[in-house]
Amino acid sequence: MLWIMRFSGFFSAAMIMIVLSPSLQSFPPAEAIRSSNAEYDKYHLSAQINNKFSFRRASHFRNADECSSSKLGKTSVCDPSLIHVAITLDIEYLRGSIAAVHSILQHSMCPENIFFHFLVSESNLESVISSTFDQLNFKVYYFNPDLVRTLISSSVRQALEQPLNYARNYLSDLLPSCVKRVIYLDSDLVLVDDVSKLWTTNLGKKTIGAPEYCHANFTKYFTDKFWSNSYSRTFSGRKPCYFNTGVMVIDIAKWRRIGYTRRLERWMEIQKSERIYELGSLPPYLLVFAGQVAPIEHRWNQHGLGGDNVKGSCRDLHPGPVSLLHWSGSGKPWLRLDSKQACPLDMLWAPYDLYGQSR
Repeated sequence: MLWIMRFSGFFSAAMIMIVLSPSLQSFPPAEAIRSSNAEYDKYHLSAQINNKFSFRRASHFRNADECSSSKLGKTSVCDPSLIHVAITLDIEYLRGSIAAVHSILQHSMCPENIFFHFLVSESNLESVISSTFDQLNFKVYYFNPDLVRTLISSSVRQALEQPLNYARNYLSDLLPSCVKRVIYLDSDLVLVDDVSKLWTTNLGKKTIGAPEYCHANFTKYFTDKFWSNSYSRTFSGRKPCYFNTGVMVIDIAKWRRIGYTRRLERWMEIQKSERIYELGSLPPYLLVFAGQVAPIEHRWNQHGLGGDNVKGSCRDLHPGPVSLLHWSGSGKPWLRLDSKQACPLDMLWAPYDLYGQSR
């Protein structure tokens, strides 16, 4: 009954007109405020964050009576009762990440059993999380952009070339060894269902689980050079289908044993010299995992709501039930709302937005 009330409230709130915040489009990227003086840089980055990102404090979300309690006393990242969720944090998408966390807590029956792993390439973002969610179980991990700078090739959209997009490839290295499974989520989505249902996905013998889309034209994700080359044989014996890497359930223990990070890096190295695909961080995952993915219901990734990578046009929901709304593509709901050019579905994101002063 609790989840029904929350879901009903979600749709009611979505229809209320909100006072829109100032646009973030003019906010300078992190690279523009770097300095050779580390202390100077740290001070001014902190000031930028405090001045530009004022988030309201989220409500406290408590476990229902039927939730299991910690087996280790004080909450520890190694507590076996925890659900582990990994999300990136950066200045450009910080507002989206905050909304994603808020939506997860709001729809969870056991929010205190969720542990968030935040991947960052900039300092001083931890304080934003602490002040917005003052009782959140979380840990922040620094991802060194230099790990992938020389591996990243140009893409159809500059945002797809940011090093932090590739941090998901290194979860097995960044997260503690006691973490055996993790849900990876992009920053431009919200959940409208209990994340525990996604957490319990049966991966079988697979390393990752994700919604698959086998009707998509799989060949378009690679260049003609790839298909005319012996590289295309990598799909021999597999039935490859497209899947979106913004929502994945990952068996981190198995990932570590097999060494999938190095396999992804190898395809990125080939791309740098031979240009076998056009789209950012997705194709290496297709090359390594397509046809070997544990399928998850499509309700867990209603993706593409940001429109295509060029125009960012408005999209409709795919037919069927919805548990997760994903604004993949070039159009982000917070920017469209602020510019007063919102798509209809952007109003479903707005209730989770904590940016700005109390409304």
